[in-house]
Amino acid sequence: MDGKPAFGRFGIAAISVYEPAWVLENAWYGDTIPRKFVHHTGIEARPISQEDEVTMAVRAVKGLQRETGCDLADCAGLVFVSPSFVPLAAARRFLTPDQLRRERLGRAARQVARRLSIGDALAVGINWFCSGYAKAIALAAERILPRIDMGANQFLLVVTASRISRITDYSCKQSGALFGDLATVTMLSRKESTRYPVHLEVLHAAAEKRPAEGVFFDFHRRTNVLAPADDGGKVSDPERVVFSLDGMGIADAAPRAMADALASSLATARVAPGDVRYVVPHQAGAGIVRFTAMKVEQLGIAGEVIQGQTTRVGNVSSGSIPYALKRSWSRLSGTIGCPTAAVGDPGRKEVSQGCVLLRATRRHERLARTAA
Repeated sequence: MDGKPAFGRFGIAAISVYEPAWVLENAWYGDTIPRKFVHHTGIEARPISQEDEVTMAVRAVKGLQRETGCDLADCAGLVFVSPSFVPLAAARRFLTPDQLRRERLGRAARQVARRLSIGDALAVGINWFCSGYAKAIALAAERILPRIDMGANQFLLVVTASRISRITDYSCKQSGALFGDLATVTMLSRKESTRYPVHLEVLHAAAEKRPAEGVFFDFHRRTNVLAPADDGGKVSDPERVVFSLDGMGIADAAPRAMADALASSLATARVAPGDVRYVVPHQAGAGIVRFTAMKVEQLGIAGEVIQGQTTRVGNVSSGSIPYALKRSWSRLSGTIGCPTAAVGDPGRKEVSQGCVLLRATRRHERLARTAA
């Protein structure tokens, strides 16, 4: 491309999802789960992965191959997004040099590429927690696609792999039952592609960090940490690096952040709020999505807000937007706003927010009409 941001010149051709087979039901938690947890979050169960993020990412891409018949020889690059890698600033505080090396996202991205036999393709790794998908699409549009010579019948992969179970203290009432493990892959191609035709054109994408009133998130080294055992029982890890989350604080900040991110994307792309037919927000939980829907309505958006996606997977962080898009794929039409909000860097008073703004192509509109 010509060095300028590629918005309006590429889009989503396909999405695939990999869900681990092991599912942890709410009953496992016993008294450690709040009584009103399901009412506030809608979460009844969540997948737990016994494999690492790289393996999950590879499984998601293999699923995409089976579903679409895509040829990985056509892959021009890969963005690997994972919210379960410990950020280096925190990792340096708690981990040994060898453990620290395994938390490097660039290294993991290259491992994914090698495992898929596309080691010559550009491979980039990022975190950005629950805003990671919006950040990855923005990175693709603003930096990767303008710099690589992606052919008309090539594609770029955005792979999310969340294994938050490995950094969770399952006895924590704030966060122990919130997150699930899951991987997704999004195929991005050029609008003129005939081999990998676009279904959802990317009009705009962005993610940013803003100051917040408090610290919502940090990491700690703790001993005797409750975790699920392979046989479905419970085990106490002698030592584990885990995250802490101010659930009430982020629940208050997230709806406003998502509405702000959506409003900013609409203004930048010069799309009227009334033109938005669907809003697919980050599926953090039923309560947060309900409040987000109220904030979105105040923007003048009357489109349907997709919700209720967390019931059997929980909050899957940076994978929640592609997961919800995949589950709603055949019904999406018109302009679709996908706002997200997340914690900022560990120990900092900040929140991140982002949005991916999409428009269904004529090809996809025909699919939606056929499905209806």
